[in-house]
Amino acid sequence: MNHSQNAESACFIPFKGATDTLPLPERFTFPFYYEPHPLAILASEELQEHLENQTEWEHNFGLEANQEGLVIGKMFGVLVVRNPQNEIGYLAAFSGKLAGENHHSLFVPPVFDMLTEEGFFKKEEAVLNQINAEIEALENNPEFLSLEEFLKTETTKFDAESDDYKKRIKASKKERKAQREKAVAEGISTSDLEILLEELRKESLKQAYFLKDFIRQGEARLEEIQQKVNVFRNRITFLKEERKNKSNALQQQLFEQYSFLNAKGETKSLFDIFKNTVQGKPPAAAGECAAPKLLHYAYQHQLEPICMAEFWWGQSPKSEIRKHKHFYPACRGKCEPILGHMLEGLKVDDNPMLVNPADGVTLETIYEDDYIAIVNKPAEFLSVPGITIQDSVYERMRLKYPNATGPLIVHRLDMSTSGLMLIAKDKGIHKSLQSQFIKRTVKKRYTALLNGLVSANEGEIDLPLRVDLEDRPRQLVCYEYGKPAKTKWKVVSQNDNKTKIHFWPITGRTHQLRVHASHSLGLNCPIFGDDLYGTKADRLHLHAEWIEFRHPITREVVTFEVAAEF
Repeated sequence: MNHSQNAESACFIPFKGATDTLPLPERFTFPFYYEPHPLAILASEELQEHLENQTEWEHNFGLEANQEGLVIGKMFGVLVVRNPQNEIGYLAAFSGKLAGENHHSLFVPPVFDMLTEEGFFKKEEAVLNQINAEIEALENNPEFLSLEEFLKTETTKFDAESDDYKKRIKASKKERKAQREKAVAEGISTSDLEILLEELRKESLKQAYFLKDFIRQGEARLEEIQQKVNVFRNRITFLKEERKNKSNALQQQLFEQYSFLNAKGETKSLFDIFKNTVQGKPPAAAGECAAPKLLHYAYQHQLEPICMAEFWWGQSPKSEIRKHKHFYPACRGKCEPILGHMLEGLKVDDNPMLVNPADGVTLETIYEDDYIAIVNKPAEFLSVPGITIQDSVYERMRLKYPNATGPLIVHRLDMSTSGLMLIAKDKGIHKSLQSQFIKRTVKKRYTALLNGLVSANEGEIDLPLRVDLEDRPRQLVCYEYGKPAKTKWKVVSQNDNKTKIHFWPITGRTHQLRVHASHSLGLNCPIFGDDLYGTKADRLHLHAEWIEFRHPITREVVTFEVAAEF
């Protein structure tokens, strides 16, 4: 048996359960937006059973109380494949490392194993660690710290003495001026005046000389200390620059080692895959996700990809929303360029994000006058044109009101959210309404159906948000860089493990209500049908049902309401 066959037998997993009744998909899974095929679900369930029962390795997923080690949840992936013997089975993979290792039985290996003891990465990592250790030793050297403190103290002392001397010179100058003016006023003789002026001039020159000499000596003393400090600083700067260059070179070498096959048998390195992207180079950990590992292994061993799925295993992270056993699409920042190459040659499901879900859908106007309009946006309907789809509330309003000026759209709703949107028919009206939003005098209420039961009756959520740069448009909770995001809420009713709730957003961040509902530090109950932060259903059960604002012309406070249809 050759190496390829050995590797295949180690990683090709026959299904335990019967698959005869499950038809094969006609096309491969579109990895960035999908509903798992029944075969992928079955493979995931079998893998999850293995994770629950295996004893080969230990990893703290945060699922067991008092387990030692840092809690690290993990994305796992399954790839259903057909082998050369026409047998259906699946491959399994994990993202990054698992239990500190790249290799575990059952799972496919990494595309490139940087942890090999004799490999270049380990050797260069040892060099970088040595540089780090030397930098740390220098930065904490007692002599260096003492010299820096001494330089700081002497500099402060010198500056204070210089300022004091300059103040005394200024006072002396003022006093000499007074002496001259007094002498002139008293009418002393010309000869006595000349003598006085000469004495005052000599005194001025003497003070200027002493100041110059004081500064020269002081600066020379500080320079002597500075040179001793620079012996350390220059070495630290040199080492940091060397570390930067070596780190960049190592990263570049890694990029070139990560080479990915596609269904056509073509190979591309990470560097080549990312060189024409916006970022121009691969992000950290690119190529370590489960999906690229699975496909690369399948192509290497003549295994035909049929469908795939990825799920989260473990406790949810503090920032992003990941629920135990929930399925998630591949990330866009790291995986989209890689998988774009790797899927070439496969028949893949159409990208649903290129299909206009609002095609043929009516946009209802519930109120209008000469200045404003209120529309009831359906779910899965864009507020403004997207990259590939132009049909939107904006486009519909532009066609309906061809003589309108200005941006028309005063505020937006997420594509998946239904409900009330305010339209301004001219630029001045738009500016007036926008001002109300900026001042937060506009009041809005949303109704949502949560997938779970909320324990309290009402409250306020305060979780700052920022975009996930590696997986737009997904949002993260981030206390360091996130923008303030606050939401008031109140339970309306609870039934059949669902909670109907009212939300009053105090701020208006992207996906604010969806994240605040789903996050473990929020309500920990995703909105029913939330395909980003929960589980996909017929629709996202979130509706902007009530709005209150001051009419820009009549100045009356007006309210509009359309009840949620769920």
